[in-house]
Amino acid sequence: MANFRYSAKNMEGKTLRGTMEASGLPNLQQQLKAQGLFLMEAKEREAKKHKKIGPRQLSEFCKELSALLSSGVSIVRALEIVAEEEGTPKAVRNIYQELLADLKRGVSLSESMEEKGCFPGLMVGMVRSGEGSGNMDMVMERLSLHYNKENRLQQQVTSAMAYPLVLLSMSVAVVILIVTFILPQFEELFSEMERLPVPTEILMACSDFLIHEWYLAILAVFLLVVILRILGRVRKVRRILDYGKVHLPVVGKLNQVIYTARFSRTLSSLYSSGMPVVSALQTAGETIGNEYIKEQIPKATAKVRSGVPLSQALLEIDGFLRKLSSTILVGEESGRLDRMLDSIAMAMEEEAEAATKRLVTLLEPVMICIMALLVGFIIVAVMLPIYESYGTIETSV
Repeated sequence: MANFRYSAKNMEGKTLRGTMEASGLPNLQQQLKAQGLFLMEAKEREAKKHKKIGPRQLSEFCKELSALLSSGVSIVRALEIVAEEEGTPKAVRNIYQELLADLKRGVSLSESMEEKGCFPGLMVGMVRSGEGSGNMDMVMERLSLHYNKENRLQQQVTSAMAYPLVLLSMSVAVVILIVTFILPQFEELFSEMERLPVPTEILMACSDFLIHEWYLAILAVFLLVVILRILGRVRKVRRILDYGKVHLPVVGKLNQVIYTARFSRTLSSLYSSGMPVVSALQTAGETIGNEYIKEQIPKATAKVRSGVPLSQALLEIDGFLRKLSSTILVGEESGRLDRMLDSIAMAMEEEAEAATKRLVTLLEPVMICIMALLVGFIIVAVMLPIYESYGTIETSV
């Protein structure tokens, strides 16, 4: 359903303006005609954009709907109960109420979710599949488990990254403190020397810049962040970065585990909900989070559509573990593809959790080494001219 801003005339020739939802201009014209109005002009309004709903909120939403639907409550009444529940953030409550309003107008839940733009494609696809098969309660239960696992993985990554981020912040703070407050104390001593070592000159120049032109440093950091964000939106740049994520030594293997787990879990949820394997493959490809792997999915989808086994099509995708293809092959041969997809999804999730921990563990010594190098450079730059001055004094004596 689209939202139109229109101007129309009534039987007396008076011009009226307003907004109305319709499936298209013909439908809008019919609705106005039923009210005794004649359409003069209409313009489609842009749909209101909502902020993406997080996995924790999605998991709770699906869990509550699943419990209500399985107990025999209608989808409209179930959504009314969920929308009125205490503790729901206001922004999310407004989204639920918009879904409810659409349902009462006869719009399907999947179509309404898709129009809002704040629900993941995976959820929209599975809800649409559940609407067709009539097992919406089971679909919601699977979605609840899916987003609960995704939320748990996010929380694990956030917790694991806390220490490296604190260490990075402390490193930056210590370096700024030394350069701007401690180093200037040596400026008078260094000014009496005829020539300073290159490291000392570099350090003193940095100190002078941060003390007197600190605003330029802040501006440079701001511009760097803006440029990186702009480049991150360029597909070719993102593809190059994502290619490196799965091919870097050590880190690349860990990322492959994470992407394989994400894809297998999504594919398992979609296929088990009754969605055809081709549609499930297309939707799962959108949730990987890696542009390099994502652009290989259409080719694999075309092969599956032409009769190539799913295991063979996925085997040729660069970025997935071969274990995914071999497990799916067993499922195809045994006729239990849904069970094997569940099995590989669970196995990959466990490996992804372990891979995430190893990935974060690698960051800690790297950041400690960077901090040690920075502090070591500062110490050498300060001590080198002092050592040279003592050497000059001993030579003259």
